[in-house]
Amino acid sequence: MTEVHRPPLTADERTQLTGWLDLQRSFVRMKCEGLSEEDAHRKVLPTSPLMTVAGVVAHLRWVEYSWFQLSLLGVPDTGQTPWTEGGHPDAEMFVDDVPLAQLLDEYHAECALSDAAIADLPLDAVEQGVPAEKAASLRYILCHMIEETARHVGHLDIIRELVDGATGYQRMN
Repeated sequence: MTEVHRPPLTADERTQLTGWLDLQRSFVRMKCEGLSEEDAHRKVLPTSPLMTVAGVVAHLRWVEYSWFQLSLLGVPDTGQTPWTEGGHPDAEMFVDDVPLAQLLDEYHAECALSDAAIADLPLDAVEQGVPAEKAASLRYILCHMIEETARHVGHLDIIRELVDGATGYQRMN
């Protein structure tokens, strides 16, 4: 099982922010452990058929890419993203034919790229891929990514319970 750790209670701001994001990221992998391929792609919400475990993991990977690579660093989108102008707004969640292990590996790799992107940036650094008057700070992005990841971990909780009855988290240190 995935071992998870809360950030230190008295750490500095950066350690707290990155620690809470890492904790939420670890829950993503935890909620996927032991899941069959069929269950990872099972559609349990008739009104939200893209909301599968696999779809949520794929979405989180691209959210990491969008915020840290495209927006923060200003890396140009040269067609590597799953969405296109005029395409489906949730195109990154069309992953019925992609194994969960691959999606988790891609998510893990993207998180590592995100961590590398911010390693030497101050929390006051601002996005390069958006107009200056709309640019968010790294501090804002980290807070948003904690919220975004935690919200989707909640979705994974519900989906997992509907799929196979698994609930809860491993004891945290």
